[in-house]
Amino acid sequence: MAEPIKIGLLGMGVVGTGVLENLAENQEKLTNQIGRSLTVTKAFVRPSKEKERLAEKFDLTLVYEVEEILQDSEIAIVIETMGTIEPAKAYISASLKAGKHVVTANKDLLATHGTELIELAAENQVNLYYEASVAGGIPILRTLATSFAGDNISKVLGIVNGTTNFMLTKMVQEQRTYQDTLDEATALGFAESDPTNDVDGIDAAYKMVILSKFAFGMTITMDQMTIRGIRGLSAEDVAVAGKLGYAVKLIGSAIKINDSIHTEVGPVLVPKNHPLAAVQNEYNAVFVESSGIGESMYYGPGAGGRPTGTSIVADLAAIAQEIENGTTGRPFSPYQQELKLTPKDQIINSYFFSLEMPDHSGQFLKLAEIFTKLDAGFEQVSQAKGDGEKARVVIITHPISETTYAEIQNQIQLKTKFKFISSMKVMEEK
Repeated sequence: MAEPIKIGLLGMGVVGTGVLENLAENQEKLTNQIGRSLTVTKAFVRPSKEKERLAEKFDLTLVYEVEEILQDSEIAIVIETMGTIEPAKAYISASLKAGKHVVTANKDLLATHGTELIELAAENQVNLYYEASVAGGIPILRTLATSFAGDNISKVLGIVNGTTNFMLTKMVQEQRTYQDTLDEATALGFAESDPTNDVDGIDAAYKMVILSKFAFGMTITMDQMTIRGIRGLSAEDVAVAGKLGYAVKLIGSAIKINDSIHTEVGPVLVPKNHPLAAVQNEYNAVFVESSGIGESMYYGPGAGGRPTGTSIVADLAAIAQEIENGTTGRPFSPYQQELKLTPKDQIINSYFFSLEMPDHSGQFLKLAEIFTKLDAGFEQVSQAKGDGEKARVVIITHPISETTYAEIQNQIQLKTKFKFISSMKVMEEK
């Protein structure tokens, strides 16, 4: 049998260890499929007794200078599992320039510097694969790139952040507050000590940048997206949404309208009969609409060492097969289209408004006048007594443009005594 394909590993934490475990467990199957074995020979780590124990278990050499991997001519593939932007970007760039293929799960880096790295891989005729960067163990990127190659995708909706989905599940099922569920998510390790990227929608937005590229061939940047998180989301609004027949989910959406796309992240009222409403706890799901297949959904664990490691090993196997076939150097997603952003007046949705006002006569009339002047109607309206003299009003609108939605917000603030508690998009009924 031919010599093994040698691999260098940058970082040996939860995900790196998951890669090693998956390789060890499936080596016979991989060798049978590829014709050569895949062997991690060196791992770049910080010194520790635990890393030494793992090195012995998996029969690899620990190195404490990254150059020992970058300058090793026998290493054909580098796996980056360190995370963050730097030094990961520098290490990946150096690996590509050295003629080494790279596999990474680094969605932050790919969303912000992906174009540069993809071009660098093409210049050096090597592969840059990153299946694990979106939705952990769910094989969604390769599915979009290959299984949908002969289909026309119109919409991609994703629950792609496990922390916020866990929190929203607890808020609904156990009637708990935002802060209480965040504290539990942190204690269980679902949320980082600084949860900003999760609760403010940034992590999900990184992933939607990547999904948009694979689904529509268009490269969108973070500053071209509308990004809202669930920070401070009212437990009362989550409960009201439930009574109205909806589950609140943090949804990343990429929607094609004619030849343009609109990509955003934000809390959305999802009808309880929609498949995404049933995705609970820390699980992820990506829902795709296309002209050929129709509706399909891809569901599974969005993080964790073994699920993420499985996606990384799938990338390794794909690269190894291309090495054997002499077909390396092709981009992970070759589909490219000119970016066209959908104008706001063409983005149509129903909206949920939660408002608080002093219990004064005439205020609701002013609200109705604003909606009437802007040609916006009420689908549902409910009102309940709040604390003290204040009342709570919840409105679900008929479909309106994003331009009208913004103007309604502006007019309410200028002309009424209402205080915004929250506002969210409402997904259409199935």
